[in-house]
Amino acid sequence: MLGKWYADWMVRWETALTTRDTNRVVRPLEWGFDWLSDFSATAREWARVPDTEQTPHKAMLAMAAVNREIIARADEFYGYIVPADFRLEERHPELYPTNVRPETLEQDRWYREQAAEGKLEKAQFLRFTSPVRTRYPENDIVNARWYPEPTHKQPGRKKQAIIVMPQWNADAFSHNALCSIFNKFGIGALRLSKPYHDIRRPAELERSDYAVSSNVGRTIAAARQAVVDIRSCIDWLASQGYEQFGVLGTSLGSAYAFLAAAFDSRIQVCAFNHASMQFGDVVWTGQSTRHVRAAFESKGLTQNDVRSIFTGISPASVMDRFAAETSRQTLVIHATWDLTFLREFSLQVLREFRERRVNFTSRVLPCGHYTTGETPYKYLDGWYVGSFIWSAYRRMRGVR
Repeated sequence: MLGKWYADWMVRWETALTTRDTNRVVRPLEWGFDWLSDFSATAREWARVPDTEQTPHKAMLAMAAVNREIIARADEFYGYIVPADFRLEERHPELYPTNVRPETLEQDRWYREQAAEGKLEKAQFLRFTSPVRTRYPENDIVNARWYPEPTHKQPGRKKQAIIVMPQWNADAFSHNALCSIFNKFGIGALRLSKPYHDIRRPAELERSDYAVSSNVGRTIAAARQAVVDIRSCIDWLASQGYEQFGVLGTSLGSAYAFLAAAFDSRIQVCAFNHASMQFGDVVWTGQSTRHVRAAFESKGLTQNDVRSIFTGISPASVMDRFAAETSRQTLVIHATWDLTFLREFSLQVLREFRERRVNFTSRVLPCGHYTTGETPYKYLDGWYVGSFIWSAYRRMRGVR
């Protein structure tokens, strides 16, 4: 009886959190073949097809074919030329809120006032031009808040760093506290702004909608850019003398982090805060993407259709590649009442890991997706992440 009451309460709370923002926009379905035409001949061909001839079924089959091309030529799709314009900038941090709730806007105002009065400390940010270009100049300048490794007294100790990828629609302060904690462990941290997030968000948007939307090609291109940006950050860290690397991803950041790790063996520690095998399944079933699903449903697409048009950016497509790196240490956290990354999808990830003998640790939160960020669950989540990172990085240094 108590268990049912708790489950019902958690579902109500989770639902309330996913419906409190009033600025989610239902946009029309756009196939976005033009976003992938630099890579795929199929995409180039379909980018020239008039809209009147792009029936949903034909276009869906064509986009599924593009995804098969991505999987077949994945090294090329996620390959890149190392940026040549890495630089550190110093500026006052800004919030870049993604909702219009009064308390959030007041928080944003407060930070701006503190900066104007000289009461807010400046921070360092790594900036460079993303190797993957889009039609939004502000999005193509990568931004990562830098928390350098503190000085330590161990001679010959290898320098360690972690790249932190927050959730979809995160503001610019999300996960900064974790970076400060990692610093206390003697680990440098880059808190990476995902494509279309905070300072990279086009002025036309209130939310980071273009990262995941009903424009299929743009959503795939955003994942490609995120993966390349992560790998580029490792290049910069290596140029600064860092030798051991990890990545922490939450929600959408988890999907991006998984793909990056699959294509970059330098990433030896992974922490995935919520995980799923199929990108399209999360889009179709998740509470936070109901407005995206509405566009697909309006054209008669099914869950299987949506899964097929996002397979190229799904962890399932690179699972064998990820598992081949046997020395990597991995943490997977999932939530029992997650209504965005459904529990069944996370359990599927764990089954696939077990079958491939991936070196992983699993932790379960007694809450949902959004409630992971609420008291007391955020502290439990932080403990799981922090204790794993602490232990994993010690093992990388050869300390037991």
